[in-house]
Formats: sequence, C-alpha cells, structure tokens
Amino acid sequence: MSATYALTDSVTMLRRNLVRFRRYPAMSTMIILIPIILMLMFDFFFGGALKGAIGGDAALGGKYVNYLVPGLILMIPAYMIVSVAVSVCSDMTKGIVKRFRTMQVSPSSILFGHVIGAMIQAMLSVTALIAVALLIGFRPTAGVVEWCAAAGLFAMTVFAFVWLAAGFGLAAKTPESASNMPFPIMMLPYLGSGLVPTEGMPAGVRQFAQYQPFSPIAETLRGLLMGTAIGNNGVIAIAWCVGIGVIGYVWSTTTFRRKTTA
Repeated sequence: MSATYALTDSVTMLRRNLVRFRRYPAMSTMIILIPIILMLMFDFFFGGALKGAIGGDAALGGKYVNYLVPGLILMIPAYMIVSVAVSVCSDMTKGIVKRFRTMQVSPSSILFGHVIGAMIQAMLSVTALIAVALLIGFRPTAGVVEWCAAAGLFAMTVFAFVWLAAGFGLAAKTPESASNMPFPIMMLPYLGSGLVPTEGMPAGVRQFAQYQPFSPIAETLRGLLMGTAIGNNGVIAIAWCVGIGVIGYVWSTTTFRRKTTA
C-alpha cells in the first residue's frame, strides 16, 4: 500500500478519534480539568506551606505557582496514557479493527490516528492549563524561542508516552485492565520534582525522584519558562523521550502486527 493511501487513512482515523472525543467527552474533559483542579488546590490550599520549599530562587519571584505550573503540565501526558490505552484496547476487543482490515485500511493508520488525536487533545489541555495559570498569577519569563522549545519538549513527551500507552492498550485483554496497567506511570509526576524540589526528600526517595523520567523533563520546562537553571536536564529529558518513544513504538507496532495477522 502506497504512502499516499497510508496518509489518507491516517487522516480518516484521526477524524474518527476526534469525533469520538466529541461524542464521549467525559474522559477528555477530565484530562483537561484534573491538572487545573490540582493547580488550584496546590496553589490556594497548600501554596502557603509549600512556598518555602522553593527557597529564594529569584527566577520564580517567590511564588509557588511559578514553580508548580511546569510540573503540572506533565500531568497531561501522564493521565492521557490511561485514555489512549483504553481507547486502543476497545478498538482491539470490539472487533472494529477486524472490520477495518476487511476494508484494506492501512494498519499503521489505526495507531497513528490514536497518537495524533491524543497529541491534539494534549495541546488543547495544556493551553487551558496555562490560560488558567496566568489568571491566578503565573508569570513566565520565557521569550518566543523558549516558548517554542517548551512546546517542542511537551509535544515530544506526549508523543513518547502516547506510543507507550498504545502498547499498554494492545497488551491488555479488556478496557478495564487497560485502565489499570499504566497506573504506576500515571503516579510518577507526583513522585518527582514537579510539585516540590527533590532536595528536601529523604534518601532513597530523593534518588528515585531525581532519576525518574518526569523530573528532568519538569526541570527543563521550568528552566525554559521561568529561567531557572537547566544544567544537563535538557539532554536527559530528550534522551528519556526518545527512549520511551522508541520502546513504545516498537512494542505497539509489533504487538499490533502480531494480533492482526494471527
């Protein structure tokens, strides 16, 4: 099948997933609302207590919300893993993929429709989060270049974790199990430097928080948006995204090929 047909089929599958988001808005709405609710809760309820944790970093202006928002941005790909995994598993278990196969639809387009649809949803979610953050006092210092770099890193992160989510969805036997399998990854943003600095954590927990994938990504986003030190976190963040993306892509495509040709 030619690349032209594969591209056309991918656009069709993308349209299908966007229509599904519109007809079944509950999970899509939660992906938008949960990071916003967490931001409001942490800033207004716990911000006073956690403000001292950020120290005297002048780049943050002494405001906890300036520290918090770059970390909460990563809640979006973390929660999206569940949505994509359930969606992919539903397609595989309800027979729609077999019907697509009888129509000679490009196999790759089915997964790419999920991935690109999730990326569009993620961009809408992060836009809503930043808009609300600006209303409650978030004041990024980034210029155009830094905003573009932050958007690129966020897109790379979403792309990587969505492919991993597709792998979870293909490996699961039911949509219910697909919603449970990614739970450890969904919790990782809470166990890193997204909400509080890792320096005040106890030994063992601190090392885990520093070396798990979401921490260097959060520190890089924070550096780009707020001007804090990035150090080698940028290189580590990109390496994590590339590694996770490759693993997710290989896992999902090989599993999909095996299940659809069996």
